[in-house]
Amino acid sequence: MKQYRLNRLFNARSGRCFDVAVDHGFFNQPGFLQGIESMPAVVKTLVEAGPDAIQLTIGQARHLQSIPGKNKPALVLRTDTANVYGKELPTTSFSAIIAETMLQAVQLDAACVCVNLFMIPGAPEVTEQCIDNILRLKPESDHYHMPMMVEPLVFRPNSEAGGYMVDGDLTKILHLVRQAVELGADVIKADPTDEVLAYHKVIEVAGGIPVLVRGGGRVPDREILQRTEGLLAQGASGIVYGRNIIQHPNPRGITKALMSMVHEGATVDAALAMV
Repeated sequence: MKQYRLNRLFNARSGRCFDVAVDHGFFNQPGFLQGIESMPAVVKTLVEAGPDAIQLTIGQARHLQSIPGKNKPALVLRTDTANVYGKELPTTSFSAIIAETMLQAVQLDAACVCVNLFMIPGAPEVTEQCIDNILRLKPESDHYHMPMMVEPLVFRPNSEAGGYMVDGDLTKILHLVRQAVELGADVIKADPTDEVLAYHKVIEVAGGIPVLVRGGGRVPDREILQRTEGLLAQGASGIVYGRNIIQHPNPRGITKALMSMVHEGATVDAALAMV
């Protein structure tokens, strides 16, 4: 019965998904609110642009779910918050999960939940917490028939650029994605690799679990579109982009451009013309 909810997440035309992540305020990190200071306005803009899903927290999901009508994006519910995104790791690092996670997801009419699997240099205890979170969520996920998206996130050292910049090392990504699959993920949200043409190896190691690729930091339009084109060609089942949407001067335009690539196979130049 998880498939019923996955049918809302993945587009019927292409079998792919474009999820816009707008859950950054959960982490109490300076700079993360750029572009999302007014969540009602952000959600309204995104709903009008029409991605397949919007990733929100328990406190912000109301802005999406209070909108009437059946043609709005599906809700992906962020389930965990952490304090590991700054330039320096705190003395005590954590990744904490919301209580009665799957029940809250059902009450909010989510199509999927998202939970982190961090690999952070110098913070193995946070990886342990993430694994415990996933292991706790797995039976709840099965009981409530709620798909669980696991986000294997390979950190570069925090001192380089904070903990939210992509480490595109293929070996690290492969091993962490495989661990997410072994832990019971229904969907994977993974880093892009430095070499896009190697991404088929990530798809292979996922063993049939759909892989959505996260966007990372803000980059020029042509760069993100070219990367998206390459990742889709390598077998990715879609994308989960946040800052490249919400920090864009034209969030609606870039969303439509990416939707055309994900679902219609538009070229980079054709997609650029929509921005």
